[in-house]
Amino acid sequence: MDTPLRNVRNNIVQSIRAFRVQDLQEAAQGLGHHFLYANLANAQSKQDVLDLIGQQFILPVQSGKNFDALYDSMTDPVHKSGPQPGFIAVLEHIPANAKFDKEAREQLLDIFRDTADYWGDRKIPFRCFYSFL
Repeated sequence: MDTPLRNVRNNIVQSIRAFRVQDLQEAAQGLGHHFLYANLANAQSKQDVLDLIGQQFILPVQSGKNFDALYDSMTDPVHKSGPQPGFIAVLEHIPANAKFDKEAREQLLDIFRDTADYWGDRKIPFRCFYSFL
């Protein structure tokens, strides 16, 4: 299968750059992976970002409490629910403002890097693509 991900390693968090969301969704479908998408364009604060990711990824309510809860929701319970085929996550339009500054953006991306490492340790692909607003 010719996939836009052929040159993208399995467990990575990277800028969406030349990828289109639709192509990533189709690649996830073709690979049999979960496709997780969150459009954060309307988020202003950390709480907004957490709430939108939780809602759009369809995560348990506690995922919206803080970054640690987000990490927990994306790892252990999912792992315990059975074998996983892989994940492609997209965080589109991460806010860049005074309420969600560079440090907050890096903390968010670190959660996804840690999640990629978690799944990588289990030999399960987890790729996350992001863009800033």
